[in-house]
Amino acid sequence: MGAPQGSGDFEAYKEDLEAAERRVAGEIQPGARALVVSILVFVLLVSLLLPHTGGARGVDVLMGDDKAISVGIALPSRIFSWLALVFGVGFSMLALLTRRWVLAWFALAGSGLASAIGMLAVWSRQTATHGHPGPGIGLVIGWITVIVLTFHWARVVWTRTAVQLAAEEQRRREAVEQQSRTLLDELNQRDDPPPAEGTP
Repeated sequence: MGAPQGSGDFEAYKEDLEAAERRVAGEIQPGARALVVSILVFVLLVSLLLPHTGGARGVDVLMGDDKAISVGIALPSRIFSWLALVFGVGFSMLALLTRRWVLAWFALAGSGLASAIGMLAVWSRQTATHGHPGPGIGLVIGWITVIVLTFHWARVVWTRTAVQLAAEEQRRREAVEQQSRTLLDELNQRDDPPPAEGTP
């Protein structure tokens, strides 16, 4: 006798469910953190419009124009501004819009790096040569915002990672159970005695 039709339907549904599960496993569900991250991204953008040091705003530091050069902007300040813009703003918005886990991971990694570089940027302004201004309000706000953004992305990514690990473990367990059942079925079929001759 062939396998019942319901078994084939179940296998088809199972494949669809597994595909959907893999798709969902690659997504994030930030929940209420989405609003917090959006606010932090807005604050980060505002910080780029505020003075980073002296009369040089964050956008001046990004462009490296005459205002930035006149106040002796150091390399850490420029790197921090670009990292904050690309990862803190760009990848954060992409991750929120697409809900992709990999983009959230990039936002986390880039924001974490920006936090470290931001510390160097603030330190470089505090130890600037005589006659050059210290860190401005925009630089300090931007640095603090990136640190808080890193914390929230870490929570989102870690939660999603824990769910992914649990789902993979469940799939692995189900695969082992399925293989065990298949092996037992094959052994039972081999152990069944052949039908006697003349048996209808």
